[in-house]
Amino acid sequence: YVWSAVTPSPEHLGDEVNLKVTVLCDSLQEPLTFTCNCSSTVDLLIHQTLCYTHDELRDVDVGDFVLKPCGLEEFLQNKHALGSHEYIQYCRKFDIDIRLQLMEQKAVRSDLARTVRAGVGFSGVLSSHWGWPQNRDVSRTLLRVCNYKNSMMYFWEHRGRFRLQFGTCPGSRLPRGAHLISQEAGRVLSLHLTSWAACPLKPRKWPLLIWFPLLPRICFPVQVNRLPRETLLCATLYALPIPLPGSSSEANKQRRLPEALGWVTTPLFNFRQYVGAGDLGRRWPPLTCLFSSPCFTDAILQIDFPTSAFDIKFTSPPRDKFSPRYVFSIPYPVASGRSLTSLATPTRRLTDADKKRLWEKRYYCHSEVSSLPLVLASAPSWEWACLPDIYALLKQWTHMNHQDALGLLHATFPDQEVRRMAVQWIGSLSDAELLDYLPQLVQALKYECYLDSPLVRFLLKRAVSDLRVTHYFFWLLKDGLKDSQFSIRYQYLLAALLCCCGKGLREEFNRQCWLVNTLAKLAQQVREATPSTRQGILRTGLEEVRQFFALNGSCRLPLSPSLLVKGIDCSYFNSNAVPLKLSFQNVDPLGENIRIIFKCGDDLRQDMLTLQMIRIMNKIWVQEGLDMRMVIFRCFSTGRGRGMVEMIPNAETLRKIQVEHGVTGSFKDRPLADWLQKHNPGEDEYEKAVENFIYSCAGCCVATYVLGICDRHNDNIMLKTTGHMFHIDFGRFLGHAQMFGNIKRDRAPFVFTSDMAYVINGGDKPSSRFHDFVDLCCQAYNLIRKHTHLFLNLLGLMLSCGIPELSDLEDLKYVYDALRPQDTEANATTYFTRLIESSLGSVATKLNFFIHNLAQMKFTGSDDRLTLSFAPRTHTLKSSGRITDCTAFGRYFLRLGPLQVYVVKVMRENSHEATYIQRTFEEFQELHNKLRLLFPSSLLPSFPSRFVIGRSRGEAVAERRREELNRYIWHLTHEAPEVAECDLVYTFFHPLSRDEKAAGTSPAPNFFVPLDGSWARPVGKVGGEVKLSISYKNNKLFIMVMHIRGLQVLQDGNDPDPYVKIYLLPDPQKTTKKKTKVARKTCNPTYNEMLVYDGIPRGDLQQRELQLSVLSEQGFWENVLLGEVHIRLRELDLAQEKTGWFALGSRSHETL
Repeated sequence: YVWSAVTPSPEHLGDEVNLKVTVLCDSLQEPLTFTCNCSSTVDLLIHQTLCYTHDELRDVDVGDFVLKPCGLEEFLQNKHALGSHEYIQYCRKFDIDIRLQLMEQKAVRSDLARTVRAGVGFSGVLSSHWGWPQNRDVSRTLLRVCNYKNSMMYFWEHRGRFRLQFGTCPGSRLPRGAHLISQEAGRVLSLHLTSWAACPLKPRKWPLLIWFPLLPRICFPVQVNRLPRETLLCATLYALPIPLPGSSSEANKQRRLPEALGWVTTPLFNFRQYVGAGDLGRRWPPLTCLFSSPCFTDAILQIDFPTSAFDIKFTSPPRDKFSPRYVFSIPYPVASGRSLTSLATPTRRLTDADKKRLWEKRYYCHSEVSSLPLVLASAPSWEWACLPDIYALLKQWTHMNHQDALGLLHATFPDQEVRRMAVQWIGSLSDAELLDYLPQLVQALKYECYLDSPLVRFLLKRAVSDLRVTHYFFWLLKDGLKDSQFSIRYQYLLAALLCCCGKGLREEFNRQCWLVNTLAKLAQQVREATPSTRQGILRTGLEEVRQFFALNGSCRLPLSPSLLVKGIDCSYFNSNAVPLKLSFQNVDPLGENIRIIFKCGDDLRQDMLTLQMIRIMNKIWVQEGLDMRMVIFRCFSTGRGRGMVEMIPNAETLRKIQVEHGVTGSFKDRPLADWLQKHNPGEDEYEKAVENFIYSCAGCCVATYVLGICDRHNDNIMLKTTGHMFHIDFGRFLGHAQMFGNIKRDRAPFVFTSDMAYVINGGDKPSSRFHDFVDLCCQAYNLIRKHTHLFLNLLGLMLSCGIPELSDLEDLKYVYDALRPQDTEANATTYFTRLIESSLGSVATKLNFFIHNLAQMKFTGSDDRLTLSFAPRTHTLKSSGRITDCTAFGRYFLRLGPLQVYVVKVMRENSHEATYIQRTFEEFQELHNKLRLLFPSSLLPSFPSRFVIGRSRGEAVAERRREELNRYIWHLTHEAPEVAECDLVYTFFHPLSRDEKAAGTSPAPNFFVPLDGSWARPVGKVGGEVKLSISYKNNKLFIMVMHIRGLQVLQDGNDPDPYVKIYLLPDPQKTTKKKTKVARKTCNPTYNEMLVYDGIPRGDLQQRELQLSVLSEQGFWENVLLGEVHIRLRELDLAQEKTGWFALGSRSHETL
């Protein structure tokens, strides 16, 4: 079976969390509904269901039954808690009904089950192909190492030089035209030994140039017994073009530069650890041409070892006889070990002095377990004589967690014992965790010296024991076949997997490949066709896809083995890439159709990697009890330039939301809030949507900043009706921004605009909810910073995957610099707070959105602009009834948010009761603008200006606008019938959900509060609260000024410009004054600034008092005191950090 993934976490296993679960069963006419605890096991729910389906449970075994999520071809794991299943967590996150189907195990599909014959091991496949299948060659380069079958000499006894002999290949057939090589170009062979293990961070090479057709004997300046076991023999073929007659010397000099034609690599010690033993003779398929000459298609190279009376075998050193015993409990300052392990960064290599020092102090690095890769990289040598010391250190090292053990699988650690230990440490991974890291482990297979290795056996063993792992392992290996250097190796591994996965899975994989190829062909045809012919080509191509389902019945999608489909409907998107929009028919009649985007022409491997990193970030947050409510969708590359992406339901791009307010909607603050209000009309619904928005927006800000996701415009940021925000299309990341000349398109650290802040604040002024948003961002950021090594390890393992924007250490440096692991949490909090302020104040982001709006107008239908953004559906005169009279009352304050609305009384024919609707001035303006678009030639009534010249009282302005709006409504309802009776007008005056929930027909229902100032707190007085974090360490007093809430407005009615000033009393000379920056026009500022007093003894603190004042900057006038608090430091336990809110007053003494 495909078991549902399990991810236990404190958030989803709490005893106080209950679930409403609906269980369907064929033996029951009506579904059963249970209220279960998250920590309850699945078999308990099965037992409760069986109590309704069976009269007697004595002979019924709960283990014979399983629960299947409706619409998915997977099953919950009976012994695990309900809340630990990812399906249950997904339903909880998006408030989706949990629907399960009770099934007997014997009724479950078993077409993918392995048979007894399929249980044949994979040793035979691996042992028959033990070599190093790696070459890059314009020709089919054949490296042949002669095998000597004489007596054996032990490796450490051989002190002779390493020698090779070149010659022709006996019995080989030279290709036609091979003799022309020497006539057209000189040939150069560069031969060297590369020993990664000898110096993991800097390979050693012994180059030697040989001119053909000589048959030289080469002697490398190194003794055989000093060669590490993982030494590679590399041969590179170069071409030196012959200068043209009469050409200039400068041109000849450029033409004489050597050009690489191809290269081949093989281990010096074969799989049986002999030098030159065994047959490596094989032909590899031709790869990408590096030399454009068509004169030759093949080249053959033979390398022989000199005749000897004995074979040379590498023998592992005895562990017990020579291995030292390390005493890690030697007292030594822990700080010294930590400073040593922080010497290296992704772009700073360890110097020889660093390595020597680190290796000498390796005993003291044991307390920091994750430092092992750095310690091993500092080993002075990996020669045979040094291995006992290294292996003893490795054996006695504390068990590493799997996240840190991934660092030992990099190319810098080819030693077999090191990699075996790394595999042993990651062997405890659960299947769900293994899937999180599977792409990196598949890439790590490239760095195995031999095909039959512990890592290969580990992956194959785990793959055949879990169908979900098998599925993704197959598609990752299949993608690896496109790698020109390692395609042969991935072919062998894929063959091993298919040999032992069973006939059913082989047939299923064949169907999936067939379906993908058919869809790719169709997508390519639609993309290349002209817009007028695309529909016809699509209909023709769909017949082939439907024929596939007619022949095969059903097929699982590469996105997930849980998605089983049996039919298809298809359309396409009107964008430059023209991706297909697929709707697959679910095999499960209880499930909904599965909507997928199929892309052709886009490399989705980068999207896969980005979403993998975001998924791991989300799991880290959840494990720490912080659910950021991230939307994680599936994305999978099914080949170079094609792949599938899951479509998220009930979601819209920010562009479509913003252009409902016009093409300049990206410059307005209201679009997102209005859209969420439209889809969540109830007060509780809207508050829940805003809460989801705050969490998901904070998570997106952190994730996109850490990964350096660029090319962010409002068409690749989406918003669900439930308030969850998420990003799509990750074509640029790690800081590789799109450029306009020398100008970066992405100028802000991440996308956080004023319309997002408007939703968070509940208006255009900062509120206490903005404090919560900043705290969430900083907390999430600091949690990810604790796992810096994990993300550097995962991205480092992908350096060889071929993604252009992840190819060297500079790309890793971006993530390292973004995470700032050297900073304290307080400094990181301050840093990220400044990033939020920078992003919010960036005009470039909105301008970028606006330019994208203009660019996408050609893809937008004309009718899209003729609907009202705040109305969920269209109403007509026929459906609503003719309007006879409309009158606007005064302006009111909406308690759902900061909206100031006008209540309009609407009378209709054949109805004696009036209906009351609430509309904002901006909504009236939107109606007028869209009427102008719909009736450009009609003379519409003039609309009141939204700007007021001069300084006027708010009540007077509101009254004047009410009178102007009444005149506008009267003229509008008395216009020509095509205007007065159009759908836009009747939709505008039709009651919305928010109108119906207002109290009765009162012109000023309790839902609103009049704007007469009675709701405001008294002005001109001090008040509010300040949030501080106070700590003391190493004679330093740290005061983090975090937030202030509830400050009073100034006497003139304007918001203050607050800042914080502190003194450490007694201070008669005023030398301890420190202050924060000034926040502009807000009663709820955020600072997150650290103020530090240095050189203060602990005893001196007992006599000190902290005076904190909040003032409003007044320019040339005296600053206004907004509040003050005195804190006696002797009343605080400064051994621990103290965080809390302090009440501000005129002269108060508060403590935490």
